[in-house]
Amino acid sequence: MTRLARHYVPEQPQHVILQGLTGPAFLDEGDYLYFLACLADAARVADLAIHAWVLMPDAIQFLVTPSYESSVAMALQAVGRRYVETFNRRHGRRGTMWRGEYRATVIEPERYFLLASQVIDHAPVRRRLVAEPGHYRWSSYTHHIGLRVDRFIKDHPLYRALGNTALERHHAYRERVAQPLDEREVDKLMQSTLEGWVLGSAAYCEWAAQTANRRLMPLLLRDRPRKARSKNAPAQVN
Repeated sequence: MTRLARHYVPEQPQHVILQGLTGPAFLDEGDYLYFLACLADAARVADLAIHAWVLMPDAIQFLVTPSYESSVAMALQAVGRRYVETFNRRHGRRGTMWRGEYRATVIEPERYFLLASQVIDHAPVRRRLVAEPGHYRWSSYTHHIGLRVDRFIKDHPLYRALGNTALERHHAYRERVAQPLDEREVDKLMQSTLEGWVLGSAAYCEWAAQTANRRLMPLLLRDRPRKARSKNAPAQVN
């Protein structure tokens, strides 16, 4: 099935994936730090609110709320230009490092925002890079549990609703990430992002389509359950 064009619904969060090629996108601490500096600058210029992030050697994930339709594209294009040029110069390489363009989908906040944040912060554990999310430096997890402040992060109202105080929010988020993930919901999130389908209840999808004034779901999926992923679908990113 053809992937839908990326879409935008005002004030609604998006889950974003950028996949690397065969080689790693980060080779040392300087690469990670420079990418985050580029990201902070680009998000400020593009007015893109970043809520969660993770940088892994072969994939990057974000949870964001764009202020306008081109916010995500503008930010990631700016990061890509600056980072790839510097990465190639530092390591004596040439060419791109990303597997095509980024993938993204609009998600229903009440049902999927905290799940998406949890999936992002838990990704290094799922990929077996570390045993605990707190052991991985290059994600927003330690920000969300109060061990570090990522100044470019804008905490979403649903995160702030986890507690009346920062301490309560940090504890609640830590407890949430410690719980097992619902693999069916994780699969829905990742599949929707990779294929560009809006993710939410039927009522939310209908509202999002009306708000965006365009179709946001494949026609076949509006009236019957989704079929198993085809052989040609994009690879899963955990």
